[in-house]
Formats: sequence, structure tokens, C-alpha cells
Amino acid sequence: MAEVLPDVLAPNLQIVFCGTAAGNESARQGAYYAHPGNKFWRTLHHIGLTPHQLRPAEFPSVLAYGIGLTDLAKFVSGTDDQLRADDFDVPTLAAKLALFQPRVLAFTSKNAGSIFLRSKRIAFGRQPELFGSTTVFVLPSPSGLAIRTWDVRHWQAAADFVRALP
Repeated sequence: MAEVLPDVLAPNLQIVFCGTAAGNESARQGAYYAHPGNKFWRTLHHIGLTPHQLRPAEFPSVLAYGIGLTDLAKFVSGTDDQLRADDFDVPTLAAKLALFQPRVLAFTSKNAGSIFLRSKRIAFGRQPELFGSTTVFVLPSPSGLAIRTWDVRHWQAAADFVRALP
């Protein structure tokens, strides 16, 4: 079984963004956050993590900016309500974090953060616990389906935190 989207990971990245799973349009295009209604790429530029707005097909180039990409469910695609609990592979993500040791892990939805942190009672923003030496943020989903919870301020706080790292 092949991964829907390949990880974009390397040692010592500034920030790794982790979603629940590739959306259907992302799977079709073979690119992260590819649906035209998704605010991910616009937001990365808006908050200053990329010097210009990248296109979804340019996703491998994020490494040049100290950014990584992955998902909790690597072998399925769809919206959160289409995924099953056994689609998520928390131990594998934990092993990737231990191997690559990013400075920050930012979940791109509360659902992804809740699954990884094994808690339904999490708030958006920086989380109180570290994962090893990695600081964890839970961000509102950039998906157009999640517009009611969208707030760019949490994304900006994560970017500001990254820029302040020594």
C-alpha cells in the first residue's frame, strides 16, 4: 500500500505541519493542501514563513524554508468524517518526530492534534507539553470546510514562535 502523499521531512526543521490526512483533491493532484478553497499556502506566505505564495505542486520546496509536511493518516484520503480511527498512525508519527526532531510540530486541525495528544480537551495554540524537545501547536484547519473555526492569529503565533527560536 502506497502513501497518498510523501512526507516532506528532514532533520532539524523549524516547523513541521501535520494534517489528519490528504483531502480528496490533494490526493487527486498529488499535492498537499491542493483544494482551491484551502488557505494553507496563502497563510504560510501571509504569516511570513515563505517569501511568496507557493502553489500546491511546489510542496517539496518547503524544505528550503525549514518547513516539513506530513499527515497522521498516510494511506487514505478524505475529510475527517470519512476517516476511521484505525487510519491514524500515531506511533509512526512519534517515531518520525524522534528521528527528525523538528523545533515545532503544528497540527493543522484540532482533530489531528486531539488524536496525537490523545485528548479531546485541547485548545488552539501552543500546547503546554513538549514532545521530546519539539514544541507542539494546534492550529485551526485551513480547509474551506472549517471556516467557522478559522483564526489566522494562531497561525501567526506559531510563525512568531518559530522566528524567535535561537
